[in-house]
Amino acid sequence: MTTPQNRLTQMVDRLKAKGLRLTPQRLAILRLLAAGDGHPSIEAIYDRMKADFPTMSIATVYKTMALLKELGEVLELAFPGGVSRYDGRKPFPHPHLICLRCKKIMDPELGSLEHLTEAAGKETGFRILSHRLDFFGLCPECTAEIDLARTISNE
Repeated sequence: MTTPQNRLTQMVDRLKAKGLRLTPQRLAILRLLAAGDGHPSIEAIYDRMKADFPTMSIATVYKTMALLKELGEVLELAFPGGVSRYDGRKPFPHPHLICLRCKKIMDPELGSLEHLTEAAGKETGFRILSHRLDFFGLCPECTAEIDLARTISNE
């Protein structure tokens, strides 16, 4: 598994190889994404950055995320309603667990989905270019809260 520092180095090296500038704001966004602290939305990234960069606009975050997506350095998880969340730690297709209540997104450590992708392509004749596998449910914290609320209401 890649460490946050290794992931940051990979992203920085990729930007440098493309001759792109590493502004303090862009570097801070890369650090946040490399840390893998959840799967933030653009708005969440902006909220975390504005204390350190009060003159930064949300457009800077949008542009940086578009650039990282184009370079394959971030995985965009688009959801209905136009809200996207981003994974900078694992910028490749992999499964996600999504809590329907608190919207937390987790990366389960499952075996490779390569065999499933190959089987789907072989069976249908599709040339699979990418895939997305999401599991929807309730995270342990939300399940515990719901169970506690039920217990209290039954007393």
